[in-house]
Amino acid sequence: MAQVSINADHGEWSLSTDAGERARLLQSPCVDTAPKSEREASSGDLGRGTTSTLGAVFIVVNACLGAGLLNFPAAFSTAGGVAAGVTLQMGMLVFIISGLVILAYCSQASNERTYQEVVWAVCGKLTGVLCEGAIATYTFGTCIAFLIIIGDQQDKIIAVMAKEPEGAHGSPWYADRKFTISLTAFLFILPLSIPREIGFQKYASFLSVVGTWYVTAIIIIKYIWPDKEMTPGDILTRPASWIAVFNAMPTICFGFQCHVSSVPVFNSMRQPEVKTWGGVVTAAMVIALAVYMGTGICGFLTFGAAVDPDVLLSYPSEDMAVAVARAFIILSVLTSYPILHFCGRAVVEGLWLRYQGMPVEEDVGRERRRRVLQTLVWFLLTLLLALFIPDIGKVISVIGGLAACFIFVFPGLCLIQAKLSEMEEVKPASWWALVSYGVLLVTLGAFIFGQTTANAIFVDLLA
Repeated sequence: MAQVSINADHGEWSLSTDAGERARLLQSPCVDTAPKSEREASSGDLGRGTTSTLGAVFIVVNACLGAGLLNFPAAFSTAGGVAAGVTLQMGMLVFIISGLVILAYCSQASNERTYQEVVWAVCGKLTGVLCEGAIATYTFGTCIAFLIIIGDQQDKIIAVMAKEPEGAHGSPWYADRKFTISLTAFLFILPLSIPREIGFQKYASFLSVVGTWYVTAIIIIKYIWPDKEMTPGDILTRPASWIAVFNAMPTICFGFQCHVSSVPVFNSMRQPEVKTWGGVVTAAMVIALAVYMGTGICGFLTFGAAVDPDVLLSYPSEDMAVAVARAFIILSVLTSYPILHFCGRAVVEGLWLRYQGMPVEEDVGRERRRRVLQTLVWFLLTLLLALFIPDIGKVISVIGGLAACFIFVFPGLCLIQAKLSEMEEVKPASWWALVSYGVLLVTLGAFIFGQTTANAIFVDLLA
């Protein structure tokens, strides 16, 4: 590997002393790694992690699969059918895998162990702050989406329990959507979000995997053996326009975004080598692709253009197998919200400490009060927005644009900066090819983010 000098500016803002602590706070929920200071103390120990190659594949798959699964049938409908949806996913998968490999390469070169620390070290202060702000915004938006999903699934489950006919109006107050979301959030999500540590992460990860596979299995089974009362809408065979294809990209980005947690996973491996990591992420993305394709194709062909942005809402309320799937999704989201909030809160905490110029060690006394305040503000804002934004599709579109930044823009910038920092005076053809590829990644991500932002602003205004 060429010598790369990309860690020169990391001491700016007078807070490099807490970089290891912030790295520890932002570890992937499934990764057990030592703080940076311990790693530096054991110099020369290449086998610093404990995760096997197979374990790393499982963790990456787990980080990739989630509630975004519910939106893939609608993404196939938006893209213009099965052929367009499959082609779009296959094409984007190449860039998604390459972004994961680039992050591992830059992590090794910069000796950093989390996504935002890699971006900070490789690209400098401004890009690092933008990255941390994007992570905070992304986790905030995902928490809103989780609350909307809870409300969507609870509506169907309550309708079955109350034996209400489909589409009935005039429900009692205790079945009102705003009341049920608020009650669930205050009883379960808020208590799980306040603690400083989240030791239940491993159970949440297991629950998320089980729920995801069960939902996929149900959607495939319901397509093969459909209920008589389910009649599909129009089955599109071609996209209405190129714009329609691009509109499906944010959902795919949201589904495949595991890049933020990928850097800690890479550094937790027994042999964190870029070549081995390439095999890990390729295997993991192929597995995720199979799950997403199975869900997207079968869900789309079951309901056609009439499919709901949340595919489970398209099934009848009284279907017990689907009701179990809804319960799995609710339980998964209940435990996933605190994890996303934990990551977002840690980023906000890091930005605040850096702005104040306070190392972590000097600020422990006020940490609890600040943590509770941050949690309450975060929780109440996400709850209020979820109550008044009932359309999950709009939220997924916006945070999908941010996911494109994590998948394309920041890895592309890291690749460009890493190659520009190499010391060779004569640049070989491969150097120019890699720089050009980095520019392509940044351009693609910026296009998806820009289009998503424009749609979110102007479409709603015109409507």
